[in-house]
Amino acid sequence: MDRLDSMPEPVKIPYALKRVPRQALATVRRCVGSPEPGSLLLARVDRVGADTAIELTDGRRSELHEGDRIAVVLGNRYAEAQFEGYAELDGDRVDLLGPGGVCGIVRSRHSSQGVPTRLKIIGAIRDRLGHVLKLSDFGIQKYQPASLSIPRIVVVCGSSMRSGKTYAAMNLIRGLLRSSPRVAGIKLTGAADGRDSFRWIDAGAALALDFVDCGCASTYLSSLDELLAIRDVLFAQVRSAGMEWVIVELADGLLQRETAELLQSPRFRRDVSAWLLAAADPLAAVASATLLKGWGIEPAAVTGLVTQSPLGVVEAQQMLDLPFVTASQLQSGTLATRIAEGSFRTPLEPLDASAGLERFLERA
Repeated sequence: MDRLDSMPEPVKIPYALKRVPRQALATVRRCVGSPEPGSLLLARVDRVGADTAIELTDGRRSELHEGDRIAVVLGNRYAEAQFEGYAELDGDRVDLLGPGGVCGIVRSRHSSQGVPTRLKIIGAIRDRLGHVLKLSDFGIQKYQPASLSIPRIVVVCGSSMRSGKTYAAMNLIRGLLRSSPRVAGIKLTGAADGRDSFRWIDAGAALALDFVDCGCASTYLSSLDELLAIRDVLFAQVRSAGMEWVIVELADGLLQRETAELLQSPRFRRDVSAWLLAAADPLAAVASATLLKGWGIEPAAVTGLVTQSPLGVVEAQQMLDLPFVTASQLQSGTLATRIAEGSFRTPLEPLDASAGLERFLERA
């Protein structure tokens, strides 16, 4: 395909392209050389694998079938429970790295993951004049709103992927809404996937943003300066919208490079009102809280999957002098009130783990 062809129909448009106007996807031409990260590509599904559907721009899941044409964006992905992938092509073949529409070549995968969905590149997506399109062409621009108050910022980080970060952020939003309707959620790092943002909107957030709004398909391998630039753009948006609270979620776990760099950055930490740690189990809670303490961060509370087990909480509390809060406690607004008052170090009402402990001792 050396000539400039019109964009064929139908084409499935994934979440990663949510800010790209459909009319901008006007023409297609064969890729010349190696496309750069962030390039928009038209692909055909060769083999349906682990990702059996893509997430459309409106959040609806669209099942994939061999022969489907989809628009994708070349990018990297870091997901220890799923795929490690890079913004590369294997000839005219590429792997779908996630349902949000990021593609690349899988370097490693979790043993529970099937093989990735395999795509064949049809060509590079261009505008009507033939200019190659990149996702960064459609990111929002930074601007500094004048004389607007700075919202309170709560950062949710986790011991690992699937530790309960998004669920905690969602329930914290519910709790904050008891005192203020102006609550925003921000996914600062990760790979394009709208599930988190849509869950926050469903929970009542007045605004939900992520790095995709800045024209970035994935933050993996981004520099600290690039991550802080994304933060500045998104914070400017929530300030201009008059938000009073901002819940910021960091993807993956504390050992992931971009997450670790942000948490140790004075520029990132200076505006944070409180930190919430989601942990998968008791040992993860202890290790993560200890690591954060070494970085000079004291979480307001520990939450996540560990709080689903009263015995797990008892184990962790033997080593940690921190409150543990369940999803229902986050929804109650108690922690939100304490953060607003700057008194989150005051002991919260403890979880009732005694019954579970008594049953355990009876069986021992």
